[in-house]
Amino acid sequence: MFDLFCKGISAYGPFWDHVLDYWKQSIENPNKILFLMYEEIKEQPKMHLKRLAEFLECPFSIKEENCGVVDEILTMCSFKNLSNLEVNTTGKLSTGEENKAFFRKGEIGDWKNYFTTEMSEKLNYVIEQKFQGSGLRFSYI
Repeated sequence: MFDLFCKGISAYGPFWDHVLDYWKQSIENPNKILFLMYEEIKEQPKMHLKRLAEFLECPFSIKEENCGVVDEILTMCSFKNLSNLEVNTTGKLSTGEENKAFFRKGEIGDWKNYFTTEMSEKLNYVIEQKFQGSGLRFSYI
């Protein structure tokens, strides 16, 4: 599966093309496409939630922020909360894959626990080749 993924072959289409297309569109149409990275959201969730709300033209009011609405949304949308919802712990997709397969730990860099050194080096190379010259910096390290 790893080699197929690196070649751009996956059940959901070529990952590299998909990401790069959205990246380019986010630069060309910043008012229509908001490009977010998981690592950045994890590092500063409150800032990125506010950014998302502004992008959707629904910014939080001072009153909402002071009343804890932002924190409440962050709690409701947390990895811990979402990964423990019944819909995400039971059931299967039409492909037969279990819903819980979409959740591991939600930790930045956890992928390193699943890859060999050779796989990491190959992935780094593929990422550099696919995104070269785009300005997109993929947080894979």
